[in-house]
Amino acid sequence: MQVDVRGRLRRLAFMGPSIVQSSVAAGLAWVVATDLFGHERPFFAPIAVVVCIGVAVGQRLRRVAELVAGVSLGVGVGDLLIFQIGSGPWQIALVVALAMGTAVLLDSGTLIVLQAGSSAVLVATLLPPSGIGGLDRMVDALIGGVLGIAAVALLPASPATIVHRHAEAVLEALAAALDGTAEAVERADPERAAAVLAEVRDTQAEVEAFGQALETGREITAIAPLRRRRRQRFLRYETAWTPVDLALRNMRVLSRRAVVALSQAESPPAALPAALRELAGAVLLFRDELAAGRPPEGTRAAVMGAAARLAEMPPGRSGLSTDAMTAQLRSVVVDLLEATGADREAAVAALPPLPPPPG
Repeated sequence: MQVDVRGRLRRLAFMGPSIVQSSVAAGLAWVVATDLFGHERPFFAPIAVVVCIGVAVGQRLRRVAELVAGVSLGVGVGDLLIFQIGSGPWQIALVVALAMGTAVLLDSGTLIVLQAGSSAVLVATLLPPSGIGGLDRMVDALIGGVLGIAAVALLPASPATIVHRHAEAVLEALAAALDGTAEAVERADPERAAAVLAEVRDTQAEVEAFGQALETGREITAIAPLRRRRRQRFLRYETAWTPVDLALRNMRVLSRRAVVALSQAESPPAALPAALRELAGAVLLFRDELAAGRPPEGTRAAVMGAAARLAEMPPGRSGLSTDAMTAQLRSVVVDLLEATGADREAAVAALPPLPPPPG
C-alpha cells in the first residue's frame, strides 16, 4: 500500500498549532492543579485540555461546559453508587447506564454523555471513592477547560489557515466538475458526464467541513486578540462560503443535464465547453488569491470573461437539456461573482441579456 507522505506532512503542518496548544496547556494544567490546588492526581485537568482544544473544528466554549457537566455527572453518580454497592462487573454496568442515561435526559450534547460514562467508569474501577473527592475532579476539569481556552487565545492558529485547507478542497472539486463537464461535452461522452456527476454529488461533506472551519475561525478571532489584525483575510472566506456552496449545487444540476443532453445526442455550442473551462480556471485562481490574502479582483475579471461567452449560446437552438445547462451556467457565474464580494444586482447585471424568444 502506497503511503501519501506529502499529504501526511501537510496535515501535520496544518494540525501543528493544535498539537502545540494541547501539549503546552496539558502540562500547565497538571502543574496548576497539583501546585496551586493541592490535588494529588488531577488527571481530568490535562484530559480537559485535550478535549477542549481537540484536533478538529468545533465550539470550544461549549466543549468546556459539556466537559465539566459530564465529569460532574459521571463522578457524582459513580461516587454515590460505588460507595454504596461496591465495585465489580455488574456495578460498573449499572453505574455507566445510569450516568449516561441521566446525561441524555439532561442534555443532548454527545460530549456530556460520553464524558459522564467514562468518568463513571474511572470512579468505579481505577479510582473508587477515597481521598480524592468528586468536587476535586470537577475543579480539575474546569482548570483544564479554562487553560485550553487560554492556549487558543495566547497561542492561536491562523483562522485563515484553518479555513483555507477546507476551502481549497471545495474549490478544487468545483473546478474539477467544470473542467470534467467541458471535457464530456467536447467528446460527446455521456459516460464521462455521468462520472463527473457522481463526483460532484459527493462534495457536500467537504462544503460542510468548510462551514465548520469557518465556525472555528470565528471563535479564534473572537478570543485571540493576536489574530484580529488579519480578520479581513478571514472575512473573504466567510463571504465566499455560501455562494460557493450554491455554485456547487447549481453545478450538480448542470452536470445532470449534461448527462441527459449527451445521451440524447444534442449538440451543445462550442462556446459552452469553452466557458466551462474558463470558469474552472477562474475558480482555481480564486483559490490562489484567497490563499495569498489578495482581493479576488483577478477572479472577478476571469468570471466576467467567461460570462461574455454566454452571448454566443442563444437558447432554443441546441435542445432542451442544453438550454438548461446554459441557464445553470448563468447561475454559476452569478454565484462566483458573489463569492468574490460582488452584490447580487451587480452579479446579475454582468450576465449578457437573454435574446427574445423566436417570433
